[in-house]
Amino acid sequence: MPHPVPLIRKATPDDERATSAILHEYFEEAAVIVRDDADAVRAYLRGPGALWLAEQNGRPIGCIALRPLDIPPAPVAEVKRLYVQRSSRGQGVADRLHDALERGALAAGYAWLYLDTSSRMQAAIAFYLHHGYQACEPYNTNPQATLFMRKSIALP
Repeated sequence: MPHPVPLIRKATPDDERATSAILHEYFEEAAVIVRDDADAVRAYLRGPGALWLAEQNGRPIGCIALRPLDIPPAPVAEVKRLYVQRSSRGQGVADRLHDALERGALAAGYAWLYLDTSSRMQAAIAFYLHHGYQACEPYNTNPQATLFMRKSIALP
């Protein structure tokens, strides 16, 4: 039986528990060392950042976050925490999450999106290349990051 199409929506402060749970899944699966604490999660939900959830049957199955950055060429933001549960992969959920983030970033006035990842995350690298990201110089000191990428989203 096919899965119902997941709902993609911007998370609100009422989603703090669900957001923390899906982020914890991501941190464990990706073996993330530098994890978001409760204040960082609240910043995604209350601003200045944002987070989108993918939900199926009322349960989060994925997420993606946007965090403002204070680096040139402003205004820029960072793509963080793209995650889809294994059982929901291959159904376009990550594409839909990324599309929602990009629309939100454009609406918020961002011109560039940055991200970091690890060379061991080949599927993530292929995903980001497919979505138009290109390698760039390091912009942070994330100890796990080995690849830094960015993408212009400014309207022509």
